[in-house]
Amino acid sequence: MDDDDEYGADADVLAALMASESAATASASASAPTPAPALSNRIQQPTPQRIQQPTTQRLDRAPPANNASSAPKVVQPTPQVFASRSTGSSILVSTRQKGNPILTNLRSFPWEYSDIPADYVLGATTCALFLSLKYHRLHPEYIYNRIKNLQGKYNLRIVLTMVDIANHEDSLKELSKTSLVNNVTVILCWSAAEAARYLELYKSFEHSNSTAIRGTESKGYAEKLVEFITIPRSINKTDAISLVSAFGSIKGAVNARPEEIALVGGWGEKKVKRWCSVADEPFRARKSAKRGTDAPALRDTVGARVQDVNVSTSGAEPSGVTSTITGQKEKEIPAKPFHILDPDDDEEEAMADAAREEEARIAREKKREAAKKDEELSGRLAAALAKLRKS
Repeated sequence: MDDDDEYGADADVLAALMASESAATASASASAPTPAPALSNRIQQPTPQRIQQPTTQRLDRAPPANNASSAPKVVQPTPQVFASRSTGSSILVSTRQKGNPILTNLRSFPWEYSDIPADYVLGATTCALFLSLKYHRLHPEYIYNRIKNLQGKYNLRIVLTMVDIANHEDSLKELSKTSLVNNVTVILCWSAAEAARYLELYKSFEHSNSTAIRGTESKGYAEKLVEFITIPRSINKTDAISLVSAFGSIKGAVNARPEEIALVGGWGEKKVKRWCSVADEPFRARKSAKRGTDAPALRDTVGARVQDVNVSTSGAEPSGVTSTITGQKEKEIPAKPFHILDPDDDEEEAMADAAREEEARIAREKKREAAKKDEELSGRLAAALAKLRKS
């Protein structure tokens, strides 16, 4: 062989390589259908499981009814509305009144027993105590203890008194004094039905105001005009309107003659007489006017009596002896001017007249005593002078 072909491919070598390649290819094709031995040596990882989140449930929604395995449903009790013991429309009755026939006659309002200091409670500020005069005679201290136990809890405190005895005057006088001292109201009744009716009336007026009994005040001129004319009895509003319409004003109606008033429609003989008597009546009360006209005459009579006493005293005195009373002039009290008095001033005027009369009486007595002393003194002086003349 040439030296240049030292590193060249030998034919035998090449044949061997080809043979080995063919053998490798054959072994590969033979081992392809059975790969199990190679796979048995691989490590197999576990398959991860999917975590399922729980479904959210609403608490206010009830669970399904067809779920037999669920627990039984808990039913909450429904609160019941109970009526209060004192509803406000019932009369509260003390247990002391069990067997009282008044309770059988209470029909307009319901009533119920309650632990109260009074016998009956007719409202938030009204109570009543029941008292029988027959029981009061046997136990007079009972009602005073009951009033004391109220302790001023109620504004209106009623003593419902059953008059079941014949001689009740003294007992009622005592209860009247007690009512004034302890600020209670005494109501008399003669039967259980009447007593029950009083309780029902007080209960019915529990929430009423005072407008029902106070009346309405007339504000307009027409209302005041009608109210003034209807003061006499039997004269109504229609008569007042017809009277003012006929004469134009109250002045014309007052100054009208009875014959003219009788021509007005609806005015008969009785109405005309009553209207004329009221219209002609003086504004001053009759008693006050009588006392006012008699006062000057009384003063004149008192002055005349004093003058008569002075004259008799001066005639009894001898010449040369002067008396303190002789020659004195009584000062007349000036008469008061005539003025219109209100009827409410009668009592004050009467008291003033009584005081003046008392003062005048005392003055007359003092003057009479002074006159008697002067007469005695003058008599003694006359006797002394007579003795001197004789000697």
